[in-house]
Amino acid sequence: MAQASKNSRTTSATQKFFCSCGGEVKMKTLFENGKVKNVAECEKCKRLERRPSDFN
Repeated sequence: MAQASKNSRTTSATQKFFCSCGGEVKMKTLFENGKVKNVAECEKCKRLERRPSDFN
């Protein structure tokens, strides 16, 4: 009996984050001082935070 694997049965949902100004928060990767930094940036007001949950 052929069954689907356990990983194919799970559903993945992406969570969208929004800034207090109403803009959508996107993750960006910056390369500065020889290090890679991931930052969250609001598309509307250009505010930068370390992670998307910091906008709340």
